[in-house]
Amino acid sequence: MTTFKSLGLSEPILKALTDLGFEEPSAIQAQAIPELLSDSRDLIGLAQTGTGKTAAFGLPLLERVDSEYPHTQALILAPTRELGQQIAGQLELFGKYQPKINILAVYGGAPIDAQMRALRKSPQHVIIATPGRLIDLINRRAIDLKFLELLVLDEADEMLNMGFKEALDEILTYTPKEKMTWLFSATMPYEIQSMVNSYMNNPIKISVDTAQRVNVNIEHQFVSVNHRQKTEALKRFIDLSPELRAVVFCRTKLDTQGLAESLMEEGYQADSLHGDLSQAQRDRVMKRFKSNQLPILIATDVAARGIDVNDLTHVFHFALPDDAAYYTHRSGRTARAGKKGISLVFNGPNDMYRLSRLEKQLGINFEKVDIPAAEDIEKIRIENWAQDILAQPMKKRIPQEVLENVELLWANLSKEEVIAKILGKELEKLNLRGGEDLNAKMSTGRGGRSGGGGGERRRSSGGGGGRSGGFRGDREGGGRPSGGGRSGGYRGSRDGGDGPSFQGKKKPFSGGGSSRPSSKKRGRS
Repeated sequence: MTTFKSLGLSEPILKALTDLGFEEPSAIQAQAIPELLSDSRDLIGLAQTGTGKTAAFGLPLLERVDSEYPHTQALILAPTRELGQQIAGQLELFGKYQPKINILAVYGGAPIDAQMRALRKSPQHVIIATPGRLIDLINRRAIDLKFLELLVLDEADEMLNMGFKEALDEILTYTPKEKMTWLFSATMPYEIQSMVNSYMNNPIKISVDTAQRVNVNIEHQFVSVNHRQKTEALKRFIDLSPELRAVVFCRTKLDTQGLAESLMEEGYQADSLHGDLSQAQRDRVMKRFKSNQLPILIATDVAARGIDVNDLTHVFHFALPDDAAYYTHRSGRTARAGKKGISLVFNGPNDMYRLSRLEKQLGINFEKVDIPAAEDIEKIRIENWAQDILAQPMKKRIPQEVLENVELLWANLSKEEVIAKILGKELEKLNLRGGEDLNAKMSTGRGGRSGGGGGERRRSSGGGGGRSGGFRGDREGGGRPSGGGRSGGYRGSRDGGDGPSFQGKKKPFSGGGSSRPSSKKRGRS
């Protein structure tokens, strides 16, 4: 078995890895680390997201940095703020037993003055940056790259997808010609090959697990629902499982903001994450989400990069991405650390061809499930509530006088009447109202079938946290979100019928919750 010690890493790094519970290197780590430690050549590392690329370049990078040399020696470029923060945090953990190495992440959305003060205060041996903010700091003479020895381009394909080609070209003009360049990417499109030809010198190439592989612990499901009823369908899944923790993916910033505000207006604990939020707003949202105070996060694909949470029960796709790689990245947010999870698509009745295409590309099967009816939610929630009462231990002795007073008050009630009154009170808390069947009739079109990957298999979608999760499945759950004192979960009052679809009565930027900047243009965050 390959070990981190056999790769040639130093004792301080090995001690930090032991503290973190790292036992065996991943494939990309096992191949890249020895090359990056022993050779001073450029390197291309191709591997999917989630395969351990940060440690693959981060560990040898830390071994090469000289803490006594007072200049910026290594620069890591990342496509998003969240990924940059995540890389910086991991490097701090990896290097905690080494002589003090100064590591700083700089990115847009945060006050640039604070970043400039940090850069002046002490030499930053390692800088992690998003391209736009780095150029701004270079133009302000806050960063000097003339002593740079190592450049890392992480998720290079994603940076190009986000339109950073010109920014990368400009940044590279500020770096010395004699330096090492390590490029890590999930794919190798023409644009990256062009960069390799222009800026890299005879690089070593390592390719590991470049096929789009999907976690086998994820159940892939879909519902057939009309566009205008997607919001109401999502509410029903949330109502069914009060312990659900999920990321809901939308295509645009506007849709993300609109869905989050629609849910919050009706008392659900949800919030959005997209590119128009300030860094302070993003940090607040992520702090609540990671601490289980916020069970539902609505996000765009780009904004979700770098989110690292292990106990999500569900990923919901309000709209499917065009690229199969994005579906893999999205669904991979659940079923982490050996747990089970559900990836559920809100699919239009005429869009079955898109699911078929993903099935073929990724080697997965989508199972059709039903959007739960209000009466089904009521039945399951009440049954779970009754089971919880049955299992509730008597932690504190009830004073005899209190028991006698209650018995006196209820003396004229039969056992059936007491049960009926308690049930009625619980049903009021649930506040469920009848509504129409939201399951849309599908058009035939998946190889002649009128069903999902499992033909005509239909059931109410499962998941959640154990028995009380209520999703008719045997899933492992996540953390218990706060419910604001409501046993009904994340909601207050609610209208029945069709849910809003960001038009008509609801205004996407009506400003009900925390202050958020508006976005008039639809687009990527």
